[in-house]
Amino acid sequence: MQLLRDREQELRERHGISFRITGVATLRLGWIADPNGLDPEACVDRTLLSDKRRASDQEPTTIRTWLQSAQADILFEATSLNVQTGQPAVDHIRAALEHGAHAITANKGPIVHAYRELRDLAAAQGKRFLFESTVMDGVPIFSLFDQLPAIHLQGFHGILNSTTNVILSEMENGLSFDESLKKAQALGIAETDATHDIGGWDAAVKTAALITVLMDVPVKLEEIQREGIRGLSGEAVRAARKEGRPYKLICRAKKSESGITATVRPEQIPLTDPMAQIAGTSSYIYFETDIFPGLAITEENPGLYATAYGMLADLVRAVTR
Repeated sequence: MQLLRDREQELRERHGISFRITGVATLRLGWIADPNGLDPEACVDRTLLSDKRRASDQEPTTIRTWLQSAQADILFEATSLNVQTGQPAVDHIRAALEHGAHAITANKGPIVHAYRELRDLAAAQGKRFLFESTVMDGVPIFSLFDQLPAIHLQGFHGILNSTTNVILSEMENGLSFDESLKKAQALGIAETDATHDIGGWDAAVKTAALITVLMDVPVKLEEIQREGIRGLSGEAVRAARKEGRPYKLICRAKKSESGITATVRPEQIPLTDPMAQIAGTSSYIYFETDIFPGLAITEENPGLYATAYGMLADLVRAVTR
């Protein structure tokens, strides 16, 4: 929301986009809607929004009644990842598209569990279903391939989870696994429950999302060979760095005649490999295509607005295309 406000003038002057926030829905605030617009400053304070809860004859209580009350043209969906089902994000996006709104999400779950359904629904409704923030924050991964027509992706590899990257970097500096995790949590990089990160689930979901969209091959998470970093000791990580082959949590996917092979696991990488230099919250991906044998993107220590920028960029794509 803050990035929208910061870029409001630029959106209006350069892209012809004006907007107003007509709905906010969170566990803390509940369902708030006013088609005439909400004060962004008040959106952090439930008491200041109490009058807005009466903007419609019936207080919104579900995603569908909320969309109707807000008269929404665009939904920004940012719920937490549900690895098993992708819910409730899948239902939120489906409801938005059926309502007649563009749907923009930062949640990877719907891509893995319902991409084709939601893609086809968006096309049938004449709306956009966009998700640039789901992999590498706001770096244009998916939209890059929109600008590369008739190109065939053969495979990719990279480092896509910043939490494990930070933990491994801190272990190299002398901390234990648990100490490194606590430091990552204190810095706000790791969640209080970092199971998805250290178990390789977050990286696996991102890998599945890239395969599903860019290779056009639906893949289930159980089809990706997954191993997290919990089994690595500080001694092993420091020894690997000392011998010039540091550990990194690597995502890989490769297309062959028999299908797609995909893995997420800790690997020792030689220092000559660009992935060996990826540290902290940085990310890296290397694409292999039939036209470009190697196309690499590095995101170095993204700032606070990186993920928000991906959603902002999707907003521009949705309403100016």
